[in-house]
Amino acid sequence: MSLLRFRRSLFAAVAPVGAAASTYWASTRTACSAAASAPEHFDFLVVGGGSGGVACARRAAMYGKRVAIVEREAVWDKDGVRHGAGYGGTCVNVGCVPKKLMFTAAAHVETAETAPGYEIDMGHPKLDWRKLVEKRTAYVQRLIGIYKSNLDKAGVTRVEGFASFTGPKTVTVNGRTLSADHVLIAVGGQPDKLTMPGAEYCINSDGFFDLKEQPKSALVVGAGYIAVELAGILNALGTRTSLACRGEGVLRHGFDPMIQKVINAEIVRSGVNLITKSQVVAVSKGADGSLSAKLSNGDTVGGLDCVLMAIGRTPMTMNMGLETTGVSFDKKGRIVVDDKQNTGVDGLYCLGDCSISGYELTPVAIAAGRRLADRIFGGADSAKLEYANIATVVFSHPPIGVIGLTEPKAREVYGDAAVSVYSSQFSPMHYALCEPDAKKPMAMKLVCVGDEQRVVGLHIIGISADEMLQGFAVAMKMGATKADFDNAVAIHPTASEELVTMAPWGATKNADGTITPVLPPKRG
Repeated sequence: MSLLRFRRSLFAAVAPVGAAASTYWASTRTACSAAASAPEHFDFLVVGGGSGGVACARRAAMYGKRVAIVEREAVWDKDGVRHGAGYGGTCVNVGCVPKKLMFTAAAHVETAETAPGYEIDMGHPKLDWRKLVEKRTAYVQRLIGIYKSNLDKAGVTRVEGFASFTGPKTVTVNGRTLSADHVLIAVGGQPDKLTMPGAEYCINSDGFFDLKEQPKSALVVGAGYIAVELAGILNALGTRTSLACRGEGVLRHGFDPMIQKVINAEIVRSGVNLITKSQVVAVSKGADGSLSAKLSNGDTVGGLDCVLMAIGRTPMTMNMGLETTGVSFDKKGRIVVDDKQNTGVDGLYCLGDCSISGYELTPVAIAAGRRLADRIFGGADSAKLEYANIATVVFSHPPIGVIGLTEPKAREVYGDAAVSVYSSQFSPMHYALCEPDAKKPMAMKLVCVGDEQRVVGLHIIGISADEMLQGFAVAMKMGATKADFDNAVAIHPTASEELVTMAPWGATKNADGTITPVLPPKRG
């Protein structure tokens, strides 16, 4: 059976989906009982209960400070579009966590595809979308409860509602006024949506997690990691999937050319209809309820159950009175901060997706939040997050792991003469006994600079790239060199051993073709 027919067989015996309950935030909702008797003035006030805000609030409370945090539940507008997320922010509600659960479901399907190579007959997996969503929702709700419980245990006052600034250090929430000596803005971001004819028929990445039924056919629009991840999940779970992007392919910004080449080829090989150099200009709905998307190249993609826009994100900094605070914004509406999260207004800080930090990543917001609390309340005057060599992962199919500079960026920063590149491409042993069409690629690259061959870039695409990356991030933070990598004895047989055995192993190839052995530098 072909790969596509195998995946689409998942539609057999899909259970019908009941109506999903929508949660609406009541604008007149009063503060929770934990906040009812709390004082109106605090040492620290956090606006936004996402991962960064919660981490910073809890850290401040550890220093014995009176802390309050303001968050509201998600709301849906008349078009069914979600605004906001609730405690845990995008990550817990409509981002990292539910996305990883869907990715894992897709990975189980892919395991079934490779099992026949090992003479294991797993039959044809049948996906029950409704039950999967129910279990995913229950898991997310459990995490939200943990977030709230941890805040309560830390002594942080939770105030539920929408915060509107009336000055740099004062907000109103449901008619109640709160002030603090120090205020953090950590309101996060939300998906962009195209303004075009038929935009009301489209959903965004948040809407993906509100889907009541699995779409049989979907068009994902975008070239970034969110579009790539969601298109990969849908395709692996059996949805006939198209992916449209304006450029020549996906992940064209911020990813190494090696990664770009492999992921674009693999998207096509996996059965996704990759449409390049085109964008959606209109969406229409037929009498049968199906959608059709008209493209800028003149083509039309029809018979769709879902058009999903993953074209970027915008900070949620509008309509909350920030003009009264004196903070500055960039052209995208993100709040301007320095490397210590200062806004330039005394006692007013910002972090996460609504700031110009450049990293819309949950662990970055958490780390920045903890460093900020350490600096304000813990006496660590120099505390700040170092943004170099932050490990990032794309849960694509196969997954991608990246640390540091791409090869072109390293050459731009250090010059061609200073840059050495080591790379390898192979088929992982995981697929050794599989048929050729079931094998996924693996590619790795080390980007090194200077005579000491310091590793400034590490790039992986392939199975388990997401799980093997963290330790290498520690090594690069410590200034590891190619010789350090070579001096680590490989774990065999694994895919990750390739990173510590790349030729020439333990040696440098000179301009005249001769080889000089290289030992790791002495430390300590």
